[in-house]
Amino acid sequence: MGIESLVQVMGEWLRGSGPESDIVMSTRIRLARNLADFPFVRRCSDIDRANIEANIRERMLRDSRLASLEFINVAQLDELDRQLLVERQLISRELADGEGARTVAIDTQERHSVMINEEDHLRIQVMQSGLDVQNAWKTINQIDDLIESQVNYAFDERLGYLTACPTNVGTGMRVSVMVHLPALVITQQIDKAFRSLNRINLVVRGLHGEGSQALGDFYQVSNQITLGKTEDDLVRRVCEVVPVLLNYERKARDFLLNENHHDLFDQVSRAYGTLQNAQQISSEEAMHLLSRVRMGINLGLIDDLEIATVNKLFVQMQPAHLQKLTRTIESTSQRNIERANYLHMQLKPRRKASDKN
Repeated sequence: MGIESLVQVMGEWLRGSGPESDIVMSTRIRLARNLADFPFVRRCSDIDRANIEANIRERMLRDSRLASLEFINVAQLDELDRQLLVERQLISRELADGEGARTVAIDTQERHSVMINEEDHLRIQVMQSGLDVQNAWKTINQIDDLIESQVNYAFDERLGYLTACPTNVGTGMRVSVMVHLPALVITQQIDKAFRSLNRINLVVRGLHGEGSQALGDFYQVSNQITLGKTEDDLVRRVCEVVPVLLNYERKARDFLLNENHHDLFDQVSRAYGTLQNAQQISSEEAMHLLSRVRMGINLGLIDDLEIATVNKLFVQMQPAHLQKLTRTIESTSQRNIERANYLHMQLKPRRKASDKN
């Protein structure tokens, strides 16, 4: 696969074909695991980290069902390539900015990845298109069992899996759903919705998880604690609560469509037109406008553009992807020009059959 090929192809989670994919971009489940024979990463020496990385890689490669993963040495990547993996949701910011031996193993379809030497020795993650928590849990449980058959996890009979952060102790599991909520933002109901989630121990983060900002009206909703909860508890809670949030967004979209149709159509049309014609555009503005266009497609206001194309552009308009696509390493203003040019190519008007005659 390689870093360069990642720029040109899109993972399964971006195809927009999963359940509730008009609002839910993806479902992700992450498991934090540590080896019993080594100290936690933050207390490791450089030699410890190198031994952990070599130990896990060797043992994973023993199993043919894991050997198909491609191992990428993150420590040897330059800053641009590390940022690209962050934008692609394949590694965390902490792994990108870490020190010493650290690696990620990636499935060719980007359905799952395994980070080695992040905050914990292992961070296993699975991503599915749309709201697909049950299948994501089934898949990651199988991968976890395969890895556990090869290594000795740090586990306590009373506490569960032992992790570097106390909030992860127990299952070590984070269930996260990436949702697109432009109508709640436009109608100024977003804060109210998030306060309701916080009261039931669900946390809302930005596009790239903890410490990141919301871009393009995308948010990650996930469980806050794992101690004292079973995996089934966490899966059930997210499956119960996220549909309520989706219902809020749909009601807000219906309100905009029925009560403010002309204003909504104007916003969507202006966004689409700006993306097609702007001479320069920042990544933040591009994400904001793509958000409006994505909503417009799902509400039937735009009929000549596919959701998969917009999902792909959400990733490609971010700085590292754009630099790889256009081979631009110049000033920010030059990248803004190249971003506009790339959008022109991807969003140029399609000629209807009747126009060709």
